[in-house]
Amino acid sequence: MASRLKTGLDGLALIEPQVFGDDRGFFLETFSRDAWRELGVEAGFVQHNHSRSVGGTLRGLHFQTSPGQAKLLRCPRGKIFDVAVDLRRDSPTYGKWEGYVLDDEKHHQLYVPVGFAHGFCVLSDVADVTYLVSSLYDPETEAGIRWNDPGIGVQWPVEEPLLSQRDVEAPLLDEVADSLPW
Repeated sequence: MASRLKTGLDGLALIEPQVFGDDRGFFLETFSRDAWRELGVEAGFVQHNHSRSVGGTLRGLHFQTSPGQAKLLRCPRGKIFDVAVDLRRDSPTYGKWEGYVLDDEKHHQLYVPVGFAHGFCVLSDVADVTYLVSSLYDPETEAGIRWNDPGIGVQWPVEEPLLSQRDVEAPLLDEVADSLPW
């Protein structure tokens, strides 16, 4: 049975799946609706995504505004530093962030609920990230905040990340706060 590890942001869930291994390899459940629901993962997932990135890549901080998008992320190949930022203006942890290492050894997963921005950076030579999402991608509601927003202060473990132009030009949280739907 999977277990939920402690996080400091309400709604964020770090999941430790049970891994069955022997000399041949391993097996684990990456998602079981009823079991994950007991751990606080209450999203009806509608899409499964997979990305591959080279070492030093940083993607984020991204979110969907309407209807919002919850994510259940894992790193089945390589190692990433995965970050969630609370964007819920009524939350006592608004603007706060937490980061966790996800890798292909411990198999931890991060559940990021609606109302959070998400991003990650690659700590290995290459990393695959897979994630279930609760709403379909919609370019009209796609949004982001700057990866290095000093008002948030994420401590990324990469000096000079590889970034998309979109992430370089993303606004600061203070510049979009009034338009957030949460």
